[in-house]
Amino acid sequence: MRRIALLPALLLSGVCHAGLFTDDEAHRKISELQQQNTQQQTKLEAHFSSLESTQRAQGMEMLSQLEALKTELGKMRGQLEVQAHDIETVQKRQRDLYVDVDTRLRQLESAATDAAAATQSSSPAVESQSRPGKDKKASAKTVAAPAVTPAAAPVQMAEADPALEVKTYDAAFNLFRGGNYQGALSAFQAFNQAYPKSPLVPSAQYWIGNSYYNLKDFRSAIASQQELASLYPKSSKVPDALLNISSSQMGMGDAGSARKTLEDLMARFPLSDAAEKAKYRLETMK
Repeated sequence: MRRIALLPALLLSGVCHAGLFTDDEAHRKISELQQQNTQQQTKLEAHFSSLESTQRAQGMEMLSQLEALKTELGKMRGQLEVQAHDIETVQKRQRDLYVDVDTRLRQLESAATDAAAATQSSSPAVESQSRPGKDKKASAKTVAAPAVTPAAAPVQMAEADPALEVKTYDAAFNLFRGGNYQGALSAFQAFNQAYPKSPLVPSAQYWIGNSYYNLKDFRSAIASQQELASLYPKSSKVPDALLNISSSQMGMGDAGSARKTLEDLMARFPLSDAAEKAKYRLETMK
């Protein structure tokens, strides 16, 4: 009977022991899961930290690149300002050079015209002195002849007045130099009509084309300069006229024709100042 009474106690003790073993196993499993979760969390945090560091580094690199671009833009702006100043200086020197050359040409041409007029007026007197008269009547007639000559053609002398011719040209050129291109255009056209045989006509024709160019009428500028090159091929203004044609072609967006004109200029007038400018422009067009 005692054995039978002890049997439930023994069974209860075994069950309790089994229950305790199951709880320990569960705690162990929970602990392992917690460790795994902790490890995964640590890995995720490390990964996110790495990504954050990478993004931060990329952001810093982008900022650095932006700063570098800003610095480069600043340098380019400075270079552009320097180039703009240099171009303005070159243009001013070019205008001054034109003024100087035209002034010298006018002085030389005026001196030549005065010398020709002086030679023409003095030739009868020289002729009369070189011929010894056989009688006083012949001498008197010879001496009296020069007094009649100036009065014979007063209109012709007025039309060929060198001083008025130069003054008219200067007035037109001063309009151009002052930036009144429309006024200069009309004045130079009037000059060529009033003095068609003047040695200043080629120069006036060049400034007509240049006035058209400054007025952005590129087709008329090209036509005017081509007329100069055709009518006065030996004029010193032809190289500059070709350079102005090239500029007008560039203004019309025809870079191919502009390049061809510059190459033609260098081939025909290799020693001119315009050829040096054409060489520089061709280099910048590459």
